[in-house]
Amino acid sequence: MKNNKVYIFDTTMRDGEQTPRVNLNIKDKIEIAKQLEKMNVDVIEAGFPIASEGDFEAVRAVAKTVKKPVIVALSRAVKKDIDRAWEAVQYAVKPRIHTFIATSDIHMKYKLKMTPEEVCKRAIDMVKYAKSICPSVEFSAEDSTRTNPEFLYKVLEGVIDAGADIVNIPDTVGYDIPEEYGKFIRGIKENVPNIDKAIISVHCHDDLGMAVANSIAAVKNGARQVECAVNGIGERAGNAALEEVVMAIKTREVYFGCKTDIITEEIAKTSKIVSHATGMNIPNNKAIVGANAFAHEAGIHQHGVLACSETYEIMTPESVGIKKSTLVIGKHSGRHGFAEHLKELGYDNLSDDKINEAFSKFKDLTGKKKIVSDEDIETIMNHEIFQVPEAYSLDYFQFSSGNTMISTATVEIEFKGEKIRKAAYGDGPVDASFKAIEKASGMHLKLKDYFIKSIGSGKDAIGEVTVQIQKEGDNKVFNARGMSTDVVEASARALVNAINRIYDEAIKYSKVADN
Repeated sequence: MKNNKVYIFDTTMRDGEQTPRVNLNIKDKIEIAKQLEKMNVDVIEAGFPIASEGDFEAVRAVAKTVKKPVIVALSRAVKKDIDRAWEAVQYAVKPRIHTFIATSDIHMKYKLKMTPEEVCKRAIDMVKYAKSICPSVEFSAEDSTRTNPEFLYKVLEGVIDAGADIVNIPDTVGYDIPEEYGKFIRGIKENVPNIDKAIISVHCHDDLGMAVANSIAAVKNGARQVECAVNGIGERAGNAALEEVVMAIKTREVYFGCKTDIITEEIAKTSKIVSHATGMNIPNNKAIVGANAFAHEAGIHQHGVLACSETYEIMTPESVGIKKSTLVIGKHSGRHGFAEHLKELGYDNLSDDKINEAFSKFKDLTGKKKIVSDEDIETIMNHEIFQVPEAYSLDYFQFSSGNTMISTATVEIEFKGEKIRKAAYGDGPVDASFKAIEKASGMHLKLKDYFIKSIGSGKDAIGEVTVQIQKEGDNKVFNARGMSTDVVEASARALVNAINRIYDEAIKYSKVADN
């Protein structure tokens, strides 16, 4: 029987987290993993356990929580890495160890300082060892596309004989073009004698903007697993975007002769959850999930779409989970109606406490806005989902600013029952509020980045502020968001949320150390 299924391997929480200034905590990873499971992703790469205690704990937590997909832990082709990976992923219903070693001449010579013979033997030995403790093993030949093909064929044949179920062919530096990469995959199918015993996987980077195109070319030439990340996040220019790969295969299913099992109606929600967790805004012109992906401004386009949507839309907004309606419920709506609407938006497994908290924020918003949209509600929900426990709360604030006066801010923060009020001045009300909050919290912080965007339209639109904060003496960057119809308040709340994330992580690591 012809294998026409393409397995979707999500690496948002592993390679995606390697995006500069992205830091996902355990709670973030569990929420993302649950949503990926809901979207019916086949494989989730949860992290690199040997990299840090936090990575290990996150992989173990995901392995214990998510049941349907294969859960993968990454390891170098080193015994201690493999042991650590298995220690974390063994709790999964479907565990997999993903071990790798570089095979290109440049990597072997300058990075590994190993001969080709040594690399081949290491790869085979470590796959055999991984297979002895884990039922599923994937092997990656790092920098495959710059590897001598004959040597690569030899390594792949050896690791498949040693027990590899999947062999991954990464375009690690994003160097190939689609025709070239497709031919490379076809060469593997034709020249590795036992290739029928393993699935060919691909992992493409976007350095030349061709990650999705290369992945699709590989599928056309026999690859049956694509490694990708939500919103295309990842090191340098990122990875192949999961949503683009999936919708390309779905939209052109007849051409490819294959399909995925992804529930595409969950794509937009997944994209937003990842955007909120990582602090990375989605560009308006981003394919599939960008704000403009299904927007039409040109008159001739509008006329065509109104007459027949297929004139300018090759897929529907609903097919990726984008609803056309914007107006939802208002200030007279009750909790029950709000809870039912949350279910319609896909939030169907919330505790009563979470619903009550979200409903309270919704009612606050209806007092500030005439129209509350689905996008407003989703913004509230994503803030609630990814909010860490509120050790520090912003109870009071007052800002003063003008073109002939020095900007000042007074804030009151509550921490462990104690109310701390501080004032500061600065270069504008946002700077003043940041300094006042910093003084009240007692933390010395560095603002690495600051973003602001409007949710919805009109003069009463919500301002959503994203901050990237670094604590003095710590290289780790923390992402947090705040929202309000007042952008200065949104900025202040974003900083307090960042402080809570810093505090929450410090508490968790102190508990790990105590154990």
